[in-house]
Amino acid sequence: MSNVIEVLQERGFIEQMTHDQELLEYTGSQEVTCYIGFDPTADSLHVGSLVPIMALAHMQRHGHRPIALVGGGTGLVGDPSGKTEMRKMLTIEQVIGNAAGIKRQLARFIAFTDGKALLLNNADWLTSLAYIPFLRDIGRHFSVNRMIKADSCRTRLESEEGLSFIEFNYMVLQAYDFLELFKSHNCRLQMGGSDQWGNIVAGIDLIRRMTGGTAFGITFPLITTSSGAKMGKTATGAVWLDPLKTSAYDYYQFWVNTDDQDVARFLALFTFLPMEEIRATQHLEGMDLNSAKTVLAFEATRLAHGPQEAQKAYHAACQMFGTRMVPESILPSCPVPRNGQQAADDNVPSTDMPLAALEEGIPAFKLFHQVGLVHSGGEARRLIDQGGAYVNGQRLVAFDRMITVKDFQQGTLLLRAGKKKFHKITIENPKSI
Repeated sequence: MSNVIEVLQERGFIEQMTHDQELLEYTGSQEVTCYIGFDPTADSLHVGSLVPIMALAHMQRHGHRPIALVGGGTGLVGDPSGKTEMRKMLTIEQVIGNAAGIKRQLARFIAFTDGKALLLNNADWLTSLAYIPFLRDIGRHFSVNRMIKADSCRTRLESEEGLSFIEFNYMVLQAYDFLELFKSHNCRLQMGGSDQWGNIVAGIDLIRRMTGGTAFGITFPLITTSSGAKMGKTATGAVWLDPLKTSAYDYYQFWVNTDDQDVARFLALFTFLPMEEIRATQHLEGMDLNSAKTVLAFEATRLAHGPQEAQKAYHAACQMFGTRMVPESILPSCPVPRNGQQAADDNVPSTDMPLAALEEGIPAFKLFHQVGLVHSGGEARRLIDQGGAYVNGQRLVAFDRMITVKDFQQGTLLLRAGKKKFHKITIENPKSI
């Protein structure tokens, strides 16, 4: 089996790591316990958290033991990393509720049975610390000069709001977490986002000073789309892993709408499909590239929501936009339906429209009225102004935006008014396009 560090490097997970050769030898010679912390600022993780989640899953698949550490204690303080202003302070009750939601989502990706992985909460040891003994035993190992040079502190010090004393303690608390896990679970590897580098290195240094032991660190790059947008952020907000916040169908649609330039990279990061199959997609175009997007959406949804929800999302997309045939030769390890069959029609109203009517385009508000989604053009304008009108899952921002043949996908266009009213438009004789 390949060394997990080499796998993570090949798939694009690693930005920086400490003790490169030593870490490679360590992970290749024995079972390793590693951890990543998850901040419980909400009751659901989102797509932006998938890189650390997938990294832990890769560790487990290569015979190592991951620890998912929910920051129930540090969540009461707030991590300044990557932030230009102070995080909203949470109550203990909010943190407990958020941590419970995060645990449910992580269990989709990582098996916690039979001690194969651990799910811990740092509130178990941080909330009982005595302040004076903690300062004497732990705080004396930290240099303020070094701490304020860390990116997380420097950015806040240069901001208008500044850095509060409670947040300044965050690096010390995270380093203590690493020490605690090192001593209690022989955890010698911490991983995290690129903004956590200073905190991770502080933990490695604390372990060396307190125990004489060697620990390691890995950081992941900030994942952005080809347009430079932060991963998981859309015009309508974050894409959540909780199906009550983002449905499995909307989750599927998020992935199927991936930009052409991001498909191969996202397949490497957000699926477990073999890299030799993924590399074969790098030069796909047209319908074949769309097939790769279908596989990406199916695999991502299968991981986050389970195989049944992935099947439902796939068939729902077929009903809305037409069946997208996925050739056997494209990413063959994926169990996505490939025979072109789709679920029974769900009675979505549809209209056939001649190509000539779309050559010059139709204003969006007129089209919504024309197909009967609203009772008048004025109602259509209000719907669009209020953010309740969608074309192919994308929110309309201008009532007079021209809808043309370029908006159609495989000869089909899906309009949505509100949450539940759909209308499908198909082009007559789409082969003439």
